[in-house]
Amino acid sequence: MLSRTHLLILSLALLAAIAGGWLQRQNHPTRAPTGVHVANVGDLRPDLALLDLHGKEHRLSEFQGKRVLINFWASWCAPCLAEMPELDAAQHKFRDQGAIVLGIAMDAPTRVQAFLASHPVDYPILIGQLDTPSTSLRFGDTDEVLPFSVLLDEQGHVLATHRGPLDHALLARWLSPAVAL
Repeated sequence: MLSRTHLLILSLALLAAIAGGWLQRQNHPTRAPTGVHVANVGDLRPDLALLDLHGKEHRLSEFQGKRVLINFWASWCAPCLAEMPELDAAQHKFRDQGAIVLGIAMDAPTRVQAFLASHPVDYPILIGQLDTPSTSLRFGDTDEVLPFSVLLDEQGHVLATHRGPLDHALLARWLSPAVAL
């Protein structure tokens, strides 16, 4: 049986180890392959070419002139799927105001097609690059955690990023043309 002093020392050592791990994680630099630019807030978005569900190539510059909310998701990501109806509603609400929701699936095209066949959305879906550097990493998702969203201004500059599901209020703030971030 451990004495109270030993228990206290053990507890403090455990807390120090946890705090050290947390600090190391917070100070962990972005790990992108050499020569790969990771977009940050204020940067011009990478003009990547991605395929749609029919195999047609689209460049992100095609969306120039619109405020674009890029949402990275996958068919196996429960929080991603939970936010899709809200994203679809936001697309309907804000599309006539110069905004667009763009889904980039970080998943196999066959899985994406199967999911969307039973859960359609009314915004464009492109297939992201899964190999390193992934499409989401190129947009600042350094931990490659989904869902991950990026807001672009009308000129294609990154205005904001968000890890995790977007809520109704944040969607409205991001897509409203009169709101400056």
